[in-house]
Amino acid sequence: MKYVLVTGGVVSGLGKGVTASSIGVLLKACGLRVTCIKIDPYLNTDAGTMSPFEHGEVFVLDDGGEVDLDLGNYERFMDIKLTRDNNITTGKIYQSVIDKERKGDYLGKTVQVVPHITDEIQDWIERVAMIPVDGKEGPADVCVIELGGTIGDIESMPFIEALGQFSYRVGPGNFCLIHVSLVPVLNVVGEQKTKPTQHSVRGLRGQGLTPHILACRSTVALDDNVKGKLSQFCHVPEQNIITLYDVPNIWHIPLLLRDQKAHEAIFKVLNLQGTTKEPLLKEWTSRAEICDGLHEPVRIAMVGKYTGLSDAYLSILKALLHASVDLRKKLVIDWIPACDLEDATEKENPDAYKAAWKLLKGADGILVPGGFGNRGVQGKILAAKYAREHRIPYLGICLGMQVAVIEFARSVLNLRDSTSTEFDPNTKNPCVIFMPEGSKTHMGGTMRLGSRRTYFQVKDCKSAKLYGNRTFIDERHRHRYEVNPDMIARLENAGLSFTGKDETSQRMEIVELPNHPYFIGVQFHPEYKSRPGKPSPLFLGLIAAACGQLDTLIQGSGSQGNLSAKLGSGIAMEKVYQKGTTKPAKVLSDGLYSYCNGVQV
Repeated sequence: MKYVLVTGGVVSGLGKGVTASSIGVLLKACGLRVTCIKIDPYLNTDAGTMSPFEHGEVFVLDDGGEVDLDLGNYERFMDIKLTRDNNITTGKIYQSVIDKERKGDYLGKTVQVVPHITDEIQDWIERVAMIPVDGKEGPADVCVIELGGTIGDIESMPFIEALGQFSYRVGPGNFCLIHVSLVPVLNVVGEQKTKPTQHSVRGLRGQGLTPHILACRSTVALDDNVKGKLSQFCHVPEQNIITLYDVPNIWHIPLLLRDQKAHEAIFKVLNLQGTTKEPLLKEWTSRAEICDGLHEPVRIAMVGKYTGLSDAYLSILKALLHASVDLRKKLVIDWIPACDLEDATEKENPDAYKAAWKLLKGADGILVPGGFGNRGVQGKILAAKYAREHRIPYLGICLGMQVAVIEFARSVLNLRDSTSTEFDPNTKNPCVIFMPEGSKTHMGGTMRLGSRRTYFQVKDCKSAKLYGNRTFIDERHRHRYEVNPDMIARLENAGLSFTGKDETSQRMEIVELPNHPYFIGVQFHPEYKSRPGKPSPLFLGLIAAACGQLDTLIQGSGSQGNLSAKLGSGIAMEKVYQKGTTKPAKVLSDGLYSYCNGVQV
């Protein structure tokens, strides 16, 4: 087994996760099998109990693991399926060591950070690296390890010590260290400054690790004299210094690495020269170029609680992007804080209220994502009501499905006090209830998590057609509450159709309005399994409906692989948008565009 370690220096948020994912793509394109491990030095056992504002979204794996969002990048880029053990945290390591101590595994010994914690880290890496993640038998050829945080963080020191020991354990030729660092350009002098990277590498070497390759983040490509200076002071060959400069979308990053011969540098360190082929990245090149050249916009209103931080909805943004690129549309996101749609905001902040409703009414499609707690719920209900009454394409995910059901019960069944027991435990008309197997005393890992099977109840519904007329699907879940099965008959008699249910037929998974252009709510999270080139069917349906092309999409082949072929082939088609207005948008990374409504993105 070969190991590639990716560390970061100077500042956080440089893109270590995207860099590690892109390295995996590059190695995979050279014919190698690749797996990934993310190390998060925080004390939490997993990411499940952290606020999205603290750490971005919680990504959910097939086995129910609640993990860091970087594992989502790994899965999307490399098209692999990871396990909960592929995310190592300080909490997991210490918990494992303490459990062993209580069982008597260290009987007679004083349990210490070195060697017990560091040995546990190394053993964990070696064990997890052997787990196949690409659907094939046997271990991968290379394991890419990303160490979260930055060099110098107190909490990451045991991991750095362990990785230093690990490099000796696996021996030379089996361990390659890539250090991602910042080379800023000061506006005052306009010069690329190398000192931050020099200090970062010095700190790394002081802790027992020496980088083989430098990946330098900068606004533009590094000058040759800057590379020479970095090579001299950081003791890294000049050909092993790679520039990761700003690009229009992150699909260019594997191409940047290829063009700068990063794979050759890695193979030289790992003694893999002559055993691999040249990287084949034709699809990546095509996809990146298509994304850059998109002009016809499709505007999706994102009505959520955490709109101040786009990373809180990272997988949803990626799924929307996958679908829009597949259908040759430029994605424009209208970020709408759900609270701004509520009546209280009209009195307290009328400008924000007007701006939010203007964005909602101007969108081609509406998406209401998941969330917890009652803040903003009324705004989400109003968004679902507007989409239903004005026949605007709507996709509700998790809580987005639940608020759609609540709104229908209130407006159509005239149950004005209908709500979820999450928001009012004493409601007389509970549309959404707490699941019997959940825990009300422990928060971490107690939800309905991971891949669960959904069986279609109606063959000719939109969701079944989008999934290629399959009888069942497997999607990932993360929820504590469910639609009340006692109310299903009344809701269906009033026109709501529960087209997908679990194996017991008691748990509602998909809800649709049959007489609506596109109104679908799902209890699961389809965004977690969306991939570049293989977009989630429900997101594909939302984008197609928002462009007035859903019928053409559904009339395509029954197999999911060809669903978007007719629309995505570049054939000229008549554009029919739900709302025809367009205006200049703020450009975000990855080819996304956004109207911010005054919020940070």
